[in-house]
Amino acid sequence: MTVYAPLDHARRVADVQDMLPLGNGCDALLFTDLVDVRWLTGFTGSNGWAVLTGADLVLGTDGRYGDRARAETASSGATVIAETSRARLHERLIGSLRRAARVGFDPTSTTHAEWQRLAADVALEPTDSVVARQRLIKDAAEIERMSAAAAAADAALAEVEPILFAASDTAVTEADVRNELEYRMRLHGADDRSYETIVASGPEHAARPHHEATHRAIGDGDTVIIDVGALVDGYHSDMTRSYVIGEPTRQQREIYALVEAAHGAGIAGLRHGISARDLDSICRDVFVEAGYGDWYLHGTGHGVGLVIHESPFHSQASEETIHAGNVVTVEPGLYRVGFGGFRIEDLLVVTETGSQPLTHTAPRPFPG
Repeated sequence: MTVYAPLDHARRVADVQDMLPLGNGCDALLFTDLVDVRWLTGFTGSNGWAVLTGADLVLGTDGRYGDRARAETASSGATVIAETSRARLHERLIGSLRRAARVGFDPTSTTHAEWQRLAADVALEPTDSVVARQRLIKDAAEIERMSAAAAAADAALAEVEPILFAASDTAVTEADVRNELEYRMRLHGADDRSYETIVASGPEHAARPHHEATHRAIGDGDTVIIDVGALVDGYHSDMTRSYVIGEPTRQQREIYALVEAAHGAGIAGLRHGISARDLDSICRDVFVEAGYGDWYLHGTGHGVGLVIHESPFHSQASEETIHAGNVVTVEPGLYRVGFGGFRIEDLLVVTETGSQPLTHTAPRPFPG
């Protein structure tokens, strides 16, 4: 069993406490988004909330998770409340907030009904999640987990590629390849898949950027897109490689070369301070200048961490800036029904001067 460097929850708590009171007068913060709760406290259960003030941290959860919550949050210094009654747990939440003049709470993390219920007893202030912003910059312990997740996916894909290239001679389906990848990632240390593995083949399925694997047999002449990621201790990886089964046509070689060029340009341009829109433009311009702009159906990438898709999102609609410590994908692709498609995606840690890859499987689009 691999032992990873501990996540410093006590430092995270102290860093957020140092921000209090916020500029809008909030002297307490309420978190109900379970990803925020996990990042701050270490608690991994499916039901819980966290209240943070300048003096303390309280985690509330239901009775199923009492012992687990106390064990998982020991390093954060949280006081754990576990109640079997939902009504009683709500009362304890209100009690934890009564001394606060104003409570910062992200309205996107709850329902309108729950907001109204809380607002009857607590002075809530709509506040973007401080923790969600903090989560975007990864520390060494987080990167260690994401690197391990990427390595599990790398190893699984290396073992499955020969099966894929033999598909023209054997009855191999998209689902077969998906199943092998997900099984082998676990063998190589992953806790789970990061998302449903994409195996998209042929002139129709490979033209869909997000395709769910079917029992379609992969055959000679197909383009194949494999988008695969692993999960390690809550942290995700993300990688895409593309292939041609059998001898590639001239068009397949040309389209793949364009995707490869856009991918390389994006990685070369990735650095601290670049806008997410500009990074998207770097890749997109390669396609537009070649006359394939309308084949590009999505943005160039996104952040990754405790969730598979997080800020920054690299697209023409983005107003975000990429910062050192972000872990992001660069994933340009071209798709067209009747042709199929190609995408190349790597996961990278942004640095002051460039980036460092976490995914390392070398693209090998053609057999031989």
